[in-house]
Amino acid sequence: MKIFWFIPTHGDSRYLGTNKGARQVDHAYMKQIALTVEHLGYEGVLIPTGRSCEDPWITAASLIDATQKLKFLVALRPGITTPALAARMAATFDRLSHGRLLLNLVTGGDEQELKGDGLYEDHSTRYQTAAEYTHIWREILSRSHSGESFSFHGKRLQVDDAKLLYPPVQHPHPPLWFGGSSEAAIELASEQVDTYLTWGEPPAAVKEKLELLKAKAAAKGRSLNYGIRLHVIVRETNAEAWQAAEDLIQYVDDATIASAQAKFQAMDSVGQRRMAALHQGNRSQLEVSPNLWAGVGLVRGGAGTALVGDPETVAARIQEYADLGISTFIFSGYPHLEESIRFAELVFPLLPLETQKKLAQPNLTGPFGEIVANQYVPAAHTSAQRKLEQVE
Repeated sequence: MKIFWFIPTHGDSRYLGTNKGARQVDHAYMKQIALTVEHLGYEGVLIPTGRSCEDPWITAASLIDATQKLKFLVALRPGITTPALAARMAATFDRLSHGRLLLNLVTGGDEQELKGDGLYEDHSTRYQTAAEYTHIWREILSRSHSGESFSFHGKRLQVDDAKLLYPPVQHPHPPLWFGGSSEAAIELASEQVDTYLTWGEPPAAVKEKLELLKAKAAAKGRSLNYGIRLHVIVRETNAEAWQAAEDLIQYVDDATIASAQAKFQAMDSVGQRRMAALHQGNRSQLEVSPNLWAGVGLVRGGAGTALVGDPETVAARIQEYADLGISTFIFSGYPHLEESIRFAELVFPLLPLETQKKLAQPNLTGPFGEIVANQYVPAAHTSAQRKLEQVE
């Protein structure tokens, strides 16, 4: 099990849909999050993409020297960049970071935004381009280790004698991740990517999607890794967690929800429509599965669900997804700095033992916790004790 966090380059706040409680997301803040999650033992960070965000490549590159082990999941954008240029960028980043780059293939789901970037392609055409783009990108990087060049003439893209002189550290190329729910997306994932990502739909829907991917990949002689993107709201008790969920959207008015949902419906992203269908903009039906809350998706595009509950409940829900074959979890919470700490402190000790060992940071010798009255070492406090105290 691998645990990732999120760098909020599109903004951060204590509340959704308002500037109340908002904070400036500058380089110092992004660096603070990166350093914090690395110290806590997170595997890496997802950096979002789109015109509402700071550029993910420049953001990630600025954090290479600030970190030592943290991995960066950065967007690869077919049609926005050429595959040969993207291959050089990936190889350089991988070399400078000593093999800490992961690529997130993003085809886009908003035609209006894509036109602003100069890409005039409908959903079907974008996936045709993405398939050829990914093939070229992979071949250029893979052949760089032996110094070979590569030529390709497809329906959408062509390259002649493409060559990369500086190969990436990771062999044959940095791992390629991708998420999409359409038929074309499933086909692309089964053919070319290493890790398939799903947004946080209910376990039954995730199971159905993964079974389809596994069958299609197996038919092509391939096997994939699987990941899920979720928000998380964890507190010491379930009551506190659900109150925190309600607090998060307390300043969101109906007009803002209606505007956001209208925009999401206009997109051609199947995944976005599946997210919106979970709640249909209705505040009264936000718990779409036990402890899976769709309130974030009222106003936020993309991942719109959160696991809500006390540490034991959230850990149990994580295990439900793990039992389906999910091995990577990309979490986030508002505000992202504080919630990364809270999640690590409350949930990491409840994850499978192998994951706990990987997450554990080396401690200096001596007592753990604040010394009482200058001489007494604080007693250990287990999750079982916390549960008993809640009952009492």
